[in-house]
Amino acid sequence: MTDTTNTTVTDERADLLETLAKHRHFLRFTTRDLTDEQAGTRSTASALCLGGLIKHVASVERSWAAFIVEGASAMPDFSAMTEADFAKRADEFRMLPGETLAGVLAEYEEVARRTDELVAKLSDLNASHPLPRAPWFDGDARWSARRVLLHIIAETAQHAGHADIIRESLDGARTMG
Repeated sequence: MTDTTNTTVTDERADLLETLAKHRHFLRFTTRDLTDEQAGTRSTASALCLGGLIKHVASVERSWAAFIVEGASAMPDFSAMTEADFAKRADEFRMLPGETLAGVLAEYEEVARRTDELVAKLSDLNASHPLPRAPWFDGDARWSARRVLLHIIAETAQHAGHADIIRESLDGARTMG
């Protein structure tokens, strides 16, 4: 069982939240003992840095949690995004001047808390909405709250793996092993 803001969550919801918590931990753990400068360092050929990955995962989780409640209106029309929109979106993959690792981690923790609270209070994991417009989604596809949570878990796990590679390239430290 997972205890989320005084609400005991059991069964499938507990499994989903436990799995998400595990991957969130792996992602956050990659930043242990780093300075702000190190968290913003690109240590591989990729443009990714640890602080930027955490910002991105927090943004994705926040958006998809809003989708669970509000549907596609909570997200942009990706098919209508301009180059300027994509450039602004790229800022979530890097640490910007004035941003700190502590601040990025605190924001991620708050996003996680709100998502966990939402999952605990959902009346039905089968409730669904049409997906937002995007070239990568079928025009009439719908996702249930359950499917969205699985997507958030997959996104977090994928980026935790990226973070592990970045951290190992940065200073040799690894998340596991």
